Amino acid sequence: MKDRIYAVVFPSDNLSVVSGFWSTPGVGVSSRFAEANLAFIDQLVEVELSEDNQPRSSFNASVHDVLRQRIIHYLRRAVLHPDSQLRPSTEDNYFFPTGMASIYKPHSYLSKLYHGTTVLFGMAFMNTITAFQEFGSDYKFFGFGTDNDLHALEIFLNEERDHGRKVQAIWAEFPANPILVTPNLVRLRALADEYDTVLAIDDTIGSFANIDVMDMTDMLVTSLTKSFNGYADAIAGSVVLNPASRRYGELKALFDEHYVPELYITDAEAIERNSRDYLTRTIRLNHNASCLVDYLHSCAEDPQSAVHKVHYPSVIDSGVHYRQFMRRTTPDFTPGYGCLFSVELEDLPTTIAFYNNLNVHNSVHLGAPFTLAFAYTMCTYATELDWAAKYGLKRTQIRISAGLEDTDILLEDFKIAVEAANKVKHSA
Repeated sequence: MKDRIYAVVFPSDNLSVVSGFWSTPGVGVSSRFAEANLAFIDQLVEVELSEDNQPRSSFNASVHDVLRQRIIHYLRRAVLHPDSQLRPSTEDNYFFPTGMASIYKPHSYLSKLYHGTTVLFGMAFMNTITAFQEFGSDYKFFGFGTDNDLHALEIFLNEERDHGRKVQAIWAEFPANPILVTPNLVRLRALADEYDTVLAIDDTIGSFANIDVMDMTDMLVTSLTKSFNGYADAIAGSVVLNPASRRYGELKALFDEHYVPELYITDAEAIERNSRDYLTRTIRLNHNASCLVDYLHSCAEDPQSAVHKVHYPSVIDSGVHYRQFMRRTTPDFTPGYGCLFSVELEDLPTTIAFYNNLNVHNSVHLGAPFTLAFAYTMCTYATELDWAAKYGLKRTQIRISAGLEDTDILLEDFKIAVEAANKVKHSA
């Protein structure tokens, strides 16, 4: 065989359990790995696990080094505090086969060390919530990500400390999927320090071209699948440890003990190739999203429009926390608010009309070269709509990932969709 392969044999009755594990933690072989090894299937030989001391050259090649250097370069460019002495290096950057694996694997490392409660602050991608619910020990969810939740979190942390229990980590998206609430990162950092817990920030939606949150986190998590790769044809995740963190020593030792490189070489090659124009693409993604949001927000201010609200850091209250961490403007790049937003319609009939008349692709993905629309709440929480509604996720919201298309054409497409929704509203 070309590479070492590990397989688990299971009864077919357990297929749903196994497939759920494969999809939620995001582990397993990639399509490129499978394709590369398919040609050697006739050479498949069973070996003892005790013989597994071979180097994993297909998972730790020179292209991985190039990719690490690029990520560290972007984390170091236009930083908010250029006088800071400690910056992450390539030795602090760990790759995983998917974005979800970059959450699940570190979560499992922390669980092995602390056996404590995991806190998720603010809403997050559905699989992140599921991973914390199903793996590890206790889990606590503060799904609004507001100041009230910060107060509740502080009470919880204090109670856990009083009872001698360890909170192993606070996780948060910056901003949060799908309605873009941005947490107060300064307060989260202060609470993590006061109660001696790890703070892990997922910057996938904000994207590290736009925001600089490295100084505030112990562990920066990014799905490289999204806007960094940018072409919807490869998946990977990244974790960067902060050498300025007081937890750096123990986290570095933890990763060095448990981490196994699992990003296949051809996946790394695809992402390295695609990410060469990351900054240029981000300019266009920011611009298109901003123009669409400006148009839809103006519609929401018109009582005659079926558009009720737009969720995007530039037009919602929590955006003040986002702006606090936008990178410095440089001659080649002005930071923005990212490609993702959600538009909320007045009711279900107008939402259906908007969605059905919006001439873009429909997909759960984000950060692609083409604009995507997704009925996030209806598709991901179809059996838990009441639960989702408690946290502001509504059936009348459509999540949009702006692409690289011509801005004027996109605006025309959205105007047609809004007009269709307005027609339904006024015919009721």
